[in-house]
Amino acid sequence: MQIDGKLVEYLEDLSRLKLSKEEEEKAKVDLEKILNYIDKLDELDTADVEAVSHPFAFTNNFREDFVVASADRDVILANAPMKKDGCFKVPKTVE
Repeated sequence: MQIDGKLVEYLEDLSRLKLSKEEEEKAKVDLEKILNYIDKLDELDTADVEAVSHPFAFTNNFREDFVVASADRDVILANAPMKKDGCFKVPKTVE
């Protein structure tokens, strides 16, 4: 694919960048190099390569969940400055 000035200007608009003329020329060269490299990768035979979503094998390392008794509500609310219907009551912050 040939990179032209129009494409570089379009990419400038998308990225909200303003490049100088020298930077635009360098961007053209760099983008062509990137696309040529991608074309080289397309030449590789990947028929026997398994698709992966992550380069490393990993397993789920979460711990097992255990049901345990929770603290008594009355004990938790014992030192609350304000409480209502078994819950903490806090000052109103939004009108």
